Amino acid sequence: MTSRVEVSNLKVDQGLYELICHEVAPGTGIDPDSFWQSLSEIVTDLAPGNRRLLEHRDELQAKFDTWYVEHKGKSVDRDEYRLFLEQIGYLVPEGDDFEITTTNVDEEIALVAGPQLVVPVDNARYALNAANARWGSLYDALYGTNVIPDVEGAERGTEYNPVRGAQVITQTEAFLDEYVGLDGANYSEVTDFLLTEGSGTKQLSAVVSGGRQIGLSDPASFVGYRESDGHLANILLRHHGLGIEIQIDPQDPVGKNHPAGVKDVILESAITTIQDCEDSVSAVDALDKTRVYRNWLGIMKGTLECTFSKAKETVVRRLNRDKSFTAPDGLPLILPGRSLLLVRNVGIHMYTDAVTTQDGKEIPEGFLDAMVTALTAIHDLKSDGEIRNSRAGSVYIVKPKLHGPHEVAATVELFGRIESAFGLEPNTLKIGIMDEERRTTINLKECIHQARQRVVFINTGFLDRTGDEIHTNMAAGAMIPKMEIKNAPWMLAYEDWNVDIGNQTGLPGRAQIGKGMWTMPDEMHDMVKTKIVHPAAGATTAWVPSPTAATLHAMHYHQVNVAQRQSELAKRPRASLNDILSPPLLANRQLSPEEIQNDLDNNAQGILGYVVRWVDQGIGCSKVPDLNDVGLMEDRATLRISSQHLANWLYHGITNRQQVIETFQKMAATVDDQNSGDPAYFCMAPDFDNSPAFQAALDLVFRGRDEPNGYTENVLTTRRRQVKASGRQSS
Repeated sequence: MTSRVEVSNLKVDQGLYELICHEVAPGTGIDPDSFWQSLSEIVTDLAPGNRRLLEHRDELQAKFDTWYVEHKGKSVDRDEYRLFLEQIGYLVPEGDDFEITTTNVDEEIALVAGPQLVVPVDNARYALNAANARWGSLYDALYGTNVIPDVEGAERGTEYNPVRGAQVITQTEAFLDEYVGLDGANYSEVTDFLLTEGSGTKQLSAVVSGGRQIGLSDPASFVGYRESDGHLANILLRHHGLGIEIQIDPQDPVGKNHPAGVKDVILESAITTIQDCEDSVSAVDALDKTRVYRNWLGIMKGTLECTFSKAKETVVRRLNRDKSFTAPDGLPLILPGRSLLLVRNVGIHMYTDAVTTQDGKEIPEGFLDAMVTALTAIHDLKSDGEIRNSRAGSVYIVKPKLHGPHEVAATVELFGRIESAFGLEPNTLKIGIMDEERRTTINLKECIHQARQRVVFINTGFLDRTGDEIHTNMAAGAMIPKMEIKNAPWMLAYEDWNVDIGNQTGLPGRAQIGKGMWTMPDEMHDMVKTKIVHPAAGATTAWVPSPTAATLHAMHYHQVNVAQRQSELAKRPRASLNDILSPPLLANRQLSPEEIQNDLDNNAQGILGYVVRWVDQGIGCSKVPDLNDVGLMEDRATLRISSQHLANWLYHGITNRQQVIETFQKMAATVDDQNSGDPAYFCMAPDFDNSPAFQAALDLVFRGRDEPNGYTENVLTTRRRQVKASGRQSS
């Protein structure tokens, strides 16, 4: 047990107390004692309501279970089911039409469509990489991934392959031709770039074969330049609000082989990034939470650094500076060098002992997250230096796992209390509502209405949303195989519904409408081929697993004019609520033993691959190989759907306890083998009884029906703390 400081009727972990007093509060204008007093008052006033909201979740689940048992074997009438949902308060009446009124929103959220990263803020290196991913090399992204096939002669290797390099340049020039094309020629024909005078401003011209001088098809796409030693070194173009930078250096190893000396093309990539305190981190105690908060503090103050070894060299990573250009009219043009950052707090179901009441009761962790992350962001709000996050004077807090409008309203109340405590203007704290729980989906319009003055983000997420779908409808029947759920009618309607409601409530031009993660960071060829469906669906942003993926996904936002697409989609009828309310049940379909075992193997292997790193090493997000050794980016959302799916099949007799245990034991050996190169790894097999990670995996399934909403945090936290207490850990 760590030492505690008693302050304002709270007992605070010593390390956390000192962080606030000596590192976070100084420079904000907020006295540390005032901070703790405000937190204490918020806990006293709002914690009972938080507990009632959680109890209401349990009451609703009990009513669902009872209703399904009573209707077992009967054909479910949709009207009767809708009436049941309304009677229990699960489906609330929809109010009049409205549009959100959120103000002081940065352009990256309100106006620019582009990729979004999600990164664990407890890992300083990853957090910095993501923050710095605003601009990325298209040359590097194409060369280093399988977007360009590794066919004979064009393989990736330790040495530069000029054949592959030529293919990179060809693809890049085709991209430029398509979106910022030249008037009467292709980029492959350019031998030089020039600046010419016209109407008092600079204009971009290109010299092509034969000495012919031409301009851009759309001269307005030229927005900036940089010169070096009297020569044009950087050309800044803009399309669909996104920057494209052509870098010129005839002395560069790449540029010297290009007729015009082009050494690289840089795309504006990760427009926004969510720095995550939730699903992608493993933070189970005050020490972990302090590390999370300290990294967020370093980012908000612009001082975070990370030193590491790469290719036998020591690298120091810091936040990128802004990018400077000269506009065509000769005035300075400064563009952000970093992604606009949002921070994701934990859900209302999480409680922490980092701070307790005087009688030792844990407080809602989301209260602590909101207080600390907001206080920390004041450093950014007060900053007048180059390293700034929000130029509009806002703090962007993404709130996950909210169930319906009452929980959104409670979060809005919490944010208002914090603004009052810190002397911030009302609605400074903006909210991102994650549409990942069934009760939020079907009541999304009313959820947005509760936050209409501060909402900046809604999104869809297949994994958590499916986990809640399974848990809510656990007693309704056995679910179809997991991989088929993506194409079930309810899922397709859910994805459309989110965009429809966002359009209807006026999010375009004020807030983001987002889509979920591409989970295969090594399969960039497939991502480039298919992820265009997200902007085509009307989403202004979608999640990607790496800075490289952000650069590649950025190309899709040049292909699709998202604002125009949203206008087109606004004319369609709203997606079917009846479809959304139709769970993906097997019904009378019979699965073969092979189908069942394949799904069990897939689920068990995925659970173990993620849990073993979370429990034994404290890694909350990592690339986990699947059964085919394809690396998948996994966080707790993946765990939730897989464990709930197994729990559902166990409950309905599709499988049995012994088969599940045997499958987990078989898959543990597979996961051990996949991690054999990790010196920090602890094998699960064959001593399963003494492996906390293996036991956690079993707990997730065998206790899956009883865990509220199928959440995984309770099991993971208990087992992680067990490992930390034993000293058997690598980090």
